[in-house]
Amino acid sequence: MQSAYLIPKATISNEELIKKSRFISIVVNAPNLEMAKRLLQQTKAEHSSARHHCWAMIAGHPKDSQCLGFSDDGEPTGTAGKPMLAQLQGSGLGQVMAIVVRYSGGVKLGTGGLVRAYGQGVQQALALLETQPFMPSCRLKLLGSYDDSGKIEHFLESQHIVVLARNFTQQLSWDIELAIEQRSKIENQLNHLCSGNIAIQRL
Repeated sequence: MQSAYLIPKATISNEELIKKSRFISIVVNAPNLEMAKRLLQQTKAEHSSARHHCWAMIAGHPKDSQCLGFSDDGEPTGTAGKPMLAQLQGSGLGQVMAIVVRYSGGVKLGTGGLVRAYGQGVQQALALLETQPFMPSCRLKLLGSYDDSGKIEHFLESQHIVVLARNFTQQLSWDIELAIEQRSKIENQLNHLCSGNIAIQRL
């Protein structure tokens, strides 16, 4: 789960009228399960008179099965959430949630019609979506000596590593954040730079 992947840059909404039913497909960034729940609650509040609020999500890395979820919200089983999730998985995106709001027009679409309506609604919204790359990061604590502090500071600056905190007391420490895929390389370089006289802890 260390590789970069694409996430939604901004929320997109697409509306379609199918046999008098109004379908509003919303695709939004959902970095975690808590945010996904909040987004669903907000959408339900905004469209409180809608009959269905179906959803699907990949609230994390696109290959992490633990962050997948979907709901038919009263539609026949398998006709809404599942085809919506299939579209999200096919996109390769992570941290993404799709919500389709349906205002029923009184005309039955049938099982096949519902599957097409929900799946195509998300597909069309995804086609309009702007994305941006996301690189999973990690945090490390460096414990070094005063003798090596100048070298460490210069190294962190030269590598454009984010320093979250510095503590210059009896033992110097730096809390840093960097891309997960850089971690092993940076740890090796710091150990070489300080001749092994540095402790690196993973936060």
